[in-house]
Amino acid sequence: MFRPLTWGWKSFLPSATLLSMRSISSVANSSLKLVNKVAVVTGSTNGIGFSIARRLAQDGAHVIISSRKQQNVDQVVDILQREGLSVAGTVCHVGKAEDRERLVATALKHCGGVDFLVCTAGVNPLVGSTLGSSEQVWDKIAWILESQRSTFRYMSCQ
Repeated sequence: MFRPLTWGWKSFLPSATLLSMRSISSVANSSLKLVNKVAVVTGSTNGIGFSIARRLAQDGAHVIISSRKQQNVDQVVDILQREGLSVAGTVCHVGKAEDRERLVATALKHCGGVDFLVCTAGVNPLVGSTLGSSEQVWDKIAWILESQRSTFRYMSCQ
């Protein structure tokens, strides 16, 4: 399953003294730690997914952008490419097998493989409080999460 962390988050930071995150970002950008790496980020057209995708690309990775709507994918790919970042994108609703297959095919076509899969695509089959949600709602959430895990397993076999 998951290995326990044996080091703290500070080991990811440059050896310079801890500064603001903005200062650290500019230091990290110049070293391009992720050159020749490929990252697939689900749900990467806004919020934390967008921020993660941008940062991975700023650190040198080629990033595959994905989201449920082509318009959103196109917009983010354009934004990041105008920043000089290496990105491609495709539509992917993580709850649909054919979309997950397209995501994998896009990554393999553009990059030949995948080094990182970051799953930030959200699922919200319920409007309202989760405290009173039914077992079917939780089953749907678990199914979506398992679908993303299956995508990663599939990618790791390529």
